Amino acid sequence: MKINTYILRGILIIGLLNLCACEEFVEVAPPNNKLVSEEVFNSDATARSAMTGIYNQLFLAEFSSGSRSSITVLSGLSADNIQNINPNVLTRMQFENNDLLADNESNLAIWSSAYSIIYMTNAMLEGLGNSSNVSAELSDQLEGEARFIRAFTYFYLVNLYGDLPLILSTNYKENQLASRMSKNDIYLQIVNDLEVAMALLPSEYTTGERTQVNKYAAIALSARVHLFLKDWEKAIDLSAMVIDASSTYELLNNINDVFLANSREAIWQISPIGGGGGLTQTNEGSLFIIHPVFSFLASIKLRPSFATTFEGEDLRFQNWIGYHEGEDAFFAYKYKIWNSSEFPIEEYSMVLRFAEQYLIRAEAYAQTGNLAEAIKDIAIIQQRAGLSPVSETKPNISQEELLNLIMEERRKELFAEWGHRWFDLKRTDNAGGKLSDIKPLWETTDFLYPIPSEERRKNPNLSQNEGY
Repeated sequence: MKINTYILRGILIIGLLNLCACEEFVEVAPPNNKLVSEEVFNSDATARSAMTGIYNQLFLAEFSSGSRSSITVLSGLSADNIQNINPNVLTRMQFENNDLLADNESNLAIWSSAYSIIYMTNAMLEGLGNSSNVSAELSDQLEGEARFIRAFTYFYLVNLYGDLPLILSTNYKENQLASRMSKNDIYLQIVNDLEVAMALLPSEYTTGERTQVNKYAAIALSARVHLFLKDWEKAIDLSAMVIDASSTYELLNNINDVFLANSREAIWQISPIGGGGGLTQTNEGSLFIIHPVFSFLASIKLRPSFATTFEGEDLRFQNWIGYHEGEDAFFAYKYKIWNSSEFPIEEYSMVLRFAEQYLIRAEAYAQTGNLAEAIKDIAIIQQRAGLSPVSETKPNISQEELLNLIMEERRKELFAEWGHRWFDLKRTDNAGGKLSDIKPLWETTDFLYPIPSEERRKNPNLSQNEGY
């Protein structure tokens, strides 16, 4: 696997240890394990800084960056909300056409960057476990944060690739020949990491920034995980815990405020400060916005068939979707800043947000047959969007109709965010039915991405997904 290729990079990030307010990286010589444990974890300040380095790296790692090789873009292309502007970019067109090749460079970028982050979290956990110089309280908190990020990363990997190597240490000799574990085993690890994180993390954002995960971030992700596992009651209980935290979170009446830095709808965000340069816009903003003058730089647009599904009075259509006349193209406009070098930073990349918890609970309620409570939750999302609630428009809605409505609301609420639509189509067994008409190359095996051929060349124990 390419995991060992990232060892130096990972240790450098763990050993970055930036103690200055601007949070820039500090390069250090390649350390051995003793140096990592003794220097990186010799105080609360250096250990906290190491965790900051992992958060910063999430802005740079391809899978989580929000840029062209991110899950937001590539899995978005695999579904039916966005498409490429230039059909000659073959690497991304393979995602749009659901015709991926195992040697696709962007597919490799997702896999390798995600395992790089997993390596960093493993190094963090090992360092904390071997150190007696970090206070017990901070050590517990940092363990919770590292376990959360590891669970978060594995969640995306398992939903993209299915069975995976389960890497829980920094032992590269073992890791480079690791075989794939079953999807169920990966989910067991995700659930375990999140349970530990929920127990260890504080409820508050101790830095004052929502770029740091807290207990509610772990609960929110766990609610999603249990929804995917079809554990409806657990999903209901967990999402309710977040929804009830009204002192910290709320649905914002002005939906243009949702994606601002530290908005009260944000459960977890990633800051552009991780880029380490002078630019302070999100990658999503610079990628999705079709600039009125520099439109030739645009690479992604919304599918017209998606944009036209919105009702005219839907505030999400009015405020989260832009239109460029010259390109005759709709574009995602959730982030408003295309380019910036200003401080304080106005927008952070949204990872987990409050609205999703209502959608999770609504779906889980509907699946259990509690339509009345499901209708209440989905009505909250509809009313925030300026729409008449289903309780008024269709009070006698059936369970099947309500579940279909919830899927449509998820599509409209969460578009251009972290591949939600792709994962929703797959987990509800609707990918083929929704995509085969618009994607002539669709095959039933396309619901999983291929294991990158370079990884299989380096690790003969890696099997390939069916169809590749």
